[in-house]
Amino acid sequence: MEDWAAQAAGTGIRPLVVWFRDDLRLADHPALEHARRSGLPLICVYVLQPAQEGMRGLGGAASWWLHGALQALDQDLRACGGELLLLAGSAPDVLGQLASQVDAAGLVWNRRYGQAERAMDAGIKQRFRAEGRLASSHAGSVLHEPWTLRPDGAPPYQVFSAYWRACLRAGEPPLPLPAPADLRFASLQGLSLASRRSLAELDLLPRTPDWAGGLRAHWVPGEAAAWRQLQQFVEEGLCGYAEGRDFPGQAHCSRLSPYLRFGHLSPRQIWHAMSAAALQHRLPGQDLDKFLAELGWRDFCQYLHYHHAALESRPLQPSFEAMPWRHDPAALKAWQRGQTGYPLVDAGMRELWTTGWMHNRVRMVVASFLVKHLLLDWRDGEAWFWDTLVDADPASNPASWQWVAGCGMDAAPYFRIFNPILQGQKFDAQGAYVRHWLPELAKLPDRALQQPWTASSAQTRAAGVRLGIDYPEPVVEHAMARERALQAYAQMRAVRRD
Repeated sequence: MEDWAAQAAGTGIRPLVVWFRDDLRLADHPALEHARRSGLPLICVYVLQPAQEGMRGLGGAASWWLHGALQALDQDLRACGGELLLLAGSAPDVLGQLASQVDAAGLVWNRRYGQAERAMDAGIKQRFRAEGRLASSHAGSVLHEPWTLRPDGAPPYQVFSAYWRACLRAGEPPLPLPAPADLRFASLQGLSLASRRSLAELDLLPRTPDWAGGLRAHWVPGEAAAWRQLQQFVEEGLCGYAEGRDFPGQAHCSRLSPYLRFGHLSPRQIWHAMSAAALQHRLPGQDLDKFLAELGWRDFCQYLHYHHAALESRPLQPSFEAMPWRHDPAALKAWQRGQTGYPLVDAGMRELWTTGWMHNRVRMVVASFLVKHLLLDWRDGEAWFWDTLVDADPASNPASWQWVAGCGMDAAPYFRIFNPILQGQKFDAQGAYVRHWLPELAKLPDRALQQPWTASSAQTRAAGVRLGIDYPEPVVEHAMARERALQAYAQMRAVRRD
């Protein structure tokens, strides 16, 4: 660090560019801290890139979140005396143009781990250094960078449990960095770039129709909001998390995933905050251990993204290329709209559409329903989640879908088929979750709530429900769908043997 700071100091008073990406915060931002210690005036920049080979454009819900996240980061920088410069275009091009116009001393950023992202970063680093500028990347988005955890002389980890044991052997992550208190900024007055945009010109918000009302009602992007959510979870949800996290009607989900996705909090900030809270409140060890393991799963997804290109389009188990997926647009549409006739599935899909988020247990159920009950390609579901989740992450989203579909690393076996009725009866026994998201079924008795087609005519009349009109009949019968899925799996295995 000291050598790098000395190099920066040797560049005189030329500005240093800090490139914000999936790390839209000031605290525990290693690249920003390195820039601060250089003593140079800073230009803080975000580049909205078009979709390109290997790098996906944001979905609708994530774009909505990004708008608020950039607005919040700009406000935080202005409170420190700076501002956020917004650019649009190919990052290598627009950053090169910026560096040339302001004669930047260099560029710093926190790393991402997809193969396309790494290739782009390497090209930018080479270009800047060839021009005599500094270029430095840092670890700010994971607990352990992917190349630091690999069996000696062996392939990358294939199983989460072995990966997680390696993480724990590596010890606790470093303590997070505080927010910098003495930043210097270069003036952006008079800076004219063809790629410069206002926040409105980035066009991240929906217009006609404006479907984001539910998102606005449930979320506030930004670093300050992330810390409020973290504190709320510590006080209300961490105790009992190990068991309670499976029940969608309870408040044991942290709801930190979008804040992690956009880097309003770093995983090591969360790690140390949770560890301190568990010690202070003497919480059961299993609650903390389970939560930290979930952070580990996020890292494992990044690890898979590092080692496998096209995670969103190619199954990690190549045999699944032969899976005889069905093409059924009507069934896909019913699933997307929460109109399958299975209440727990439909409640989850309506929660997703309304809030841009879904409870983790329900995510598994709805994903299993798509790929096994409906026998539709997991990539159809992954694409829908990519567009509708505020926490849609290029590593976690496809890795999770591959896990459910059985084609990922350490995946649930394909023949493990969730029964959505039993899942609802077990994890939403009193129906709080289903009744909230499916008000048309709210007056059904508990015994019939998860399978309304079993209700008597007297019960449906009393509840004001007309099956097939107010709420759909099941799009597929469970036993038949299960048998069809198993037959498809057997067919795929037969192709593999041949």
